Amino acid sequence: MINLDSFIKKLRKSGLRPTKQRLKICDVLFNKEKTFHFTINDLIKIIKDKSDKDISLATVYNTVHAFKKSGYLKEISINSDKSYFDTNISNHHHFYDVKANELIDIDSNNIELKNIPSPPQGKSIKEIDVIIKVENDSQ
Repeated sequence: MINLDSFIKKLRKSGLRPTKQRLKICDVLFNKEKTFHFTINDLIKIIKDKSDKDISLATVYNTVHAFKKSGYLKEISINSDKSYFDTNISNHHHFYDVKANELIDIDSNNIELKNIPSPPQGKSIKEIDVIIKVENDSQ
């Protein structure tokens, strides 16, 4: 774990103690050259593949949600029962491949938003997420 100090800071800022299990989660999430998208189940599988130790679903779930709340992860809701998390927290959009269940980044500069309606009275726009659902063309 090359970024041990960085991981400990992220955990503490998120209100979590830096346990071995949580440091392993950090290693999987933040010790990559490229950002990536994952579900909680995806993350558990990746951790199991990389480690001989099991980490409970509750620990993974709570750690991911603490990181989201602290701004280290972004949550992308596909529908009412499917959410992905993204280690790229910058403002960007996504293609969602419905057959492969895969998110693909779209640079925000490649989307032009026009005629955004005013939010209801007493509300303000926090963020705009564009998700374009795609699938392979039939041949």
